[in-house]
Amino acid sequence: MMHDTAQIAEWVKTYLDKSGLFASCAPTLLPSLTDFTAKTCDYMAQLEHFLAQAAVPQVVWQYAVPELGEGGACSLFGVLADTPYDLTGILGGKTPANQQALETLSLITAFYQQHAGVAWFGIYQARSSVENEPVLVKLSYFGAASRAEFPLNAEFAQLSNNSTVGLTGKGRVINDVAAYLQQGGEYYTCDPKVQAEACLPLFTPSGKIAGIVDAEDVTKHVFTADALALLVAVCLTIPQFLPATS
Repeated sequence: MMHDTAQIAEWVKTYLDKSGLFASCAPTLLPSLTDFTAKTCDYMAQLEHFLAQAAVPQVVWQYAVPELGEGGACSLFGVLADTPYDLTGILGGKTPANQQALETLSLITAFYQQHAGVAWFGIYQARSSVENEPVLVKLSYFGAASRAEFPLNAEFAQLSNNSTVGLTGKGRVINDVAAYLQQGGEYYTCDPKVQAEACLPLFTPSGKIAGIVDAEDVTKHVFTADALALLVAVCLTIPQFLPATS
């Protein structure tokens, strides 16, 4: 169902305020709220049309993950674990509802890949792990293999943007990873080629943090105003399609 521009504009403003993006990115990346809102509205309309017209994709329930080292850090880049990660356990089974949710998230991922042109993207939901610990679990992605779960706790957030955004709901846009590290920023490195990252929160209609999206590229300064409009459009669309949590 299409929404009118005024309604989407209000959603965009609320999202920018709640996620802290307007304060952190304006005026450098978001010089015009009007233009940014118009771009976001356009991307949301395109995504809605894509979801209505695209063929149902094959759902990936299992995917390769890196071997984790001491303290949960990635091993040498490219070293994969013998056993792939299986979403069945954390989602509570291959139910029709979970199947439909993953199909739609896969389509959103495909849409983003077509329009963004970045090297990596993932959609994560905040859930309890099979060990009953709060985590961000990767439900859909494209790009190189990466870890499946990020612990949602203060200790892990000291080295992970994903966990930090998942805990605080405040987005992070890093257009130069090397400069960010030199300034003392924390960063979870699985692929040393990554030069730019945008990690943004997902919110339920009530404002609760539902998860995050993470986008990365091997080129600096790729997250322009247009790129962020696309990412915000995706963030505003995803929550309604996430699998149900208990």
